[in-house]
Amino acid sequence: MTPNMTLLSTRGLNVSIGRKSVLKNVSFDIEPGEIVAVTGESGSGKSMTALSIMDLLPEGAQTVGEILLNGTDLRKQTEAQMCETRGQAIGMVFQEPMTALNPVKTIGDQVSESIYLHRPGVDADSVTARTLTRVGLPPDRFPLTRYPHELSGGQRQRVVIAMAIACGPRLLIADEPTTALDVTTQAQILDLLKRLTHEDGMGLLMITHDLAVVADMADRILVMRDGEIVEHGNTQYLLRNMQHPYTKMLFHASTHQAALPQTDPQADIEPPLLSVNHASRDYRLPRTSLFARAKQFRAVDSVSFDIKRGERVGLVGESGCGKSTLTRAILGLEKVQSGQIRLDGAPVFAERRPNLAVRRKMQVVFQDPYGSFNPRHRVERLICEPFHLLSDAPTGRKRDDLVAETLEAVGLSADDARKYPHQFSGGQRQRIAIARALIIRPELVIFDEAVSALDVSVRARILDLIADLCRAYDLTYLFISHDLNVVRSITDRVMVMAGGKIIETGPTAQVFDNPDHLYTKSLVAASPMLPALARTG
Repeated sequence: MTPNMTLLSTRGLNVSIGRKSVLKNVSFDIEPGEIVAVTGESGSGKSMTALSIMDLLPEGAQTVGEILLNGTDLRKQTEAQMCETRGQAIGMVFQEPMTALNPVKTIGDQVSESIYLHRPGVDADSVTARTLTRVGLPPDRFPLTRYPHELSGGQRQRVVIAMAIACGPRLLIADEPTTALDVTTQAQILDLLKRLTHEDGMGLLMITHDLAVVADMADRILVMRDGEIVEHGNTQYLLRNMQHPYTKMLFHASTHQAALPQTDPQADIEPPLLSVNHASRDYRLPRTSLFARAKQFRAVDSVSFDIKRGERVGLVGESGCGKSTLTRAILGLEKVQSGQIRLDGAPVFAERRPNLAVRRKMQVVFQDPYGSFNPRHRVERLICEPFHLLSDAPTGRKRDDLVAETLEAVGLSADDARKYPHQFSGGQRQRIAIARALIIRPELVIFDEAVSALDVSVRARILDLIADLCRAYDLTYLFISHDLNVVRSITDRVMVMAGGKIIETGPTAQVFDNPDHLYTKSLVAASPMLPALARTG
């Protein structure tokens, strides 16, 4: 490593907030054109490291050490100087693009904003058009007058990347830039970041909890725990020669396979629990003019499949393939225009109205448990919400006993019933969400991206919990996820959806190891994988 070529260098970086030390002696370098990944669980100090570099720490934070960008100590710069540095010398790509974008401003205005601020006198519109073209959004196909809600998730993330690189920064920081994206969109965004880094000679500091993404992207890796770098080195070498127990734990959690119980052979000769027969769902598109003919968009196109009792089925596909629409139809939240959906032999909709007798037999676990909870309610009230579906809901001591039993079944304690959602970690909140789904003992549970927002170690524990609940309650579930590795670990059979149709189905290992359909092959190829021959001892 040549010292005078180092782009970013941190030396003995320590950060404390109040009496809590959040970064401890963090030291690393990034060279021009190099991709360095910082990985670790939530609270390990990954994002705090990025905020320290950007000088965006919370008020009252105390910092000791050096942060050198091209030899300039950022800690000695004034706020006015740092405002020039941010956007011009350092760009930032955030995790959730819809949060990072202003919903009432066009994409052209949002990309050109930093150009007007940092590069006065240049033709901002021309630079904006060129920058959006570089990230795969040419103005002839994606006019600058579009708004964020008119773009897909992957396209919105491209706009955020365009905003970050518009002024030609020397360092780009990407904080979990692909967490919410499906595998093919994730692969496209990662390839885009890699290409831009090499073309512009930028340094890329990538923050992620996904070791498979790290293995595919990074030249070097920093493993953080409790504010410290516990292991670092060349990515491929480190993943094959891990020394620290924490790194080994992260690797094992990333490749974790839940031990599902065997399905009951008797289920093969019994009627299916869920039967979807040629279900189709159309939406009316907005008219392009007053006299234009209304058009229909078919989100679910003649889908048919069965799920047997005790079976664990996965559903995968890109964003927009129809997974969410199909899920809402199964849950009785939307009526299909043609076809039939039956649970335990009874239609989900009866005479144009949801069949409540069927609806009580199904529950759903959402991706973001905190977003699906009322933060002002205690856990006891939250997990009892499904009782409104029951005509004979338990009350008094019987209700309290059922709450305690269900909380203990998901690895929590009866005393947790008196707490509020904010008093729990993300993994614990997901356990509460699972308890809420199980408390009325449904016959079918739908897991909708239920572990995609969790750290790898927490995710592994939740997957083990689901496997344990399969043994205890003989669960039947539909597991929806964009993470093929998770689907492989927690399902017996998988369905692949594209363009509103089920294009391939079969035993999970068979479909992923030997896919027949070209689309399935593209999904498998796009899914990042960890090195198969990692040596952990």
